Formats: sequence, structure tokens, C-alpha cells
Amino acid sequence: MKFEWRKQEKELYLPKTKPTEIVVPEQKFYTLSGAGDPNGEPFSQEVSALYAMSYSIRMLSKKGLAGKEPFEYTVYPMEGIWTLSDEAVAEGRAFNKADLVYKIMIRQPDFVTEALALANLEQVSKKKPNPNNQNITFERIEDGKSLQMLHLGSYDDEAKTFEVMERYCEEHQLHRTTFAHREIYLSDPRKVVPEKMKTVLRYFVE
Repeated sequence: MKFEWRKQEKELYLPKTKPTEIVVPEQKFYTLSGAGDPNGEPFSQEVSALYAMSYSIRMLSKKGLAGKEPFEYTVYPMEGIWTLSDEAVAEGRAFNKADLVYKIMIRQPDFVTEALALANLEQVSKKKPNPNNQNITFERIEDGKSLQMLHLGSYDDEAKTFEVMERYCEEHQLHRTTFAHREIYLSDPRKVVPEKMKTVLRYFVE
């Protein structure tokens, strides 16, 4: 049976259009850190690098070459943890995408070990050269207690959803543990019009 995160992990990836509290366990990711406006070719190349690594792992698994029985699954969606540069925050600047600091990532199945992830990184780098490959790392990340909500629409309209989440935090005595937040991209912006895009927005809270 093919493992599909949309069906087996709905709680994590398909929240409602209202704030929901959740505890997110440790997960494994290929990650890539960067800064600046994501609307451009450099960011697109970073995304391409992560997908190349992730689809290679999927193929190894499907063929039974990942040290286990053949296992088929749907590649997890692109995610990103976003914040602003220290300078932008200290100076209280108006929001500018040029001030963004991010870590984008794609989750990997639990069976992926660090050794497998690094060997795959080396192999794919030879077959599909990308200057960003050298900056990809394999990490374990645990979001822990979080507040998340499904955002419908353009990335540029996320502020409206964040306002709803902020009100929920105030009403339920929740405090964000960091200014950063996570985004999970359920829609492909190349195929879906902005007003119909779906993005999970997540705060880390206590």
C-alpha cells in the first residue's frame, strides 16, 4: 500500500481554517538555509535542489534499495521556517521581503538514516549538479507544542490569517516561543491560482 501523508497524517498537514493546537513530534528533513526575497531564480534553485534529493530517496525506497523492503510513498510537501533579520527587527523596519531569513525543507520518512541521507546527497550531486547541494543538511527537528491554521489564498495575504492566530493566542493564554513561524505548502503555485492556494501556517507556542 502506498503511504500518503494527506491521508495518514491529516492532523499535521490538513488543519481547518481556524486555529488548532497540536503537538508536533521530531521529524527528519533535508534542509537549506538562506535569506532575502524568495521571489526569484536563486530561491527557485534552492527548492529544486531539495526536491531532487527527496525524489531520489523515494525512488531508492520504491526499488527496495534503501536497506528495507520496497516501500512507496508520496514525497512530503515543501516547508519553511521564516523570520526577519536581526537588523530589521532591531530597527523596527516596515516589512520587506529582502529582510527575510529562512530555512526551507522537505520531510523524509522515518526509515531514512543520516548515513542514507548523506550518501544520497553525494550521489544526486554527481548526477544533478546544483550549487545549492553543498548547503543541504539532514536534520531532526521537533516543533513540539504548536498552533496551526490553514491559510487560503496568496502568500501576500497571510497577515489576515496571522491576525486570527494572534487573537487565539491572546484568548487562550498561549505565548509564542519564537518570532519565527513555519509554513507548509500544500499547493503548487505554478499550477494553482493565488486565491485557491492552501498553506499551513504554524506558530511554536507554550
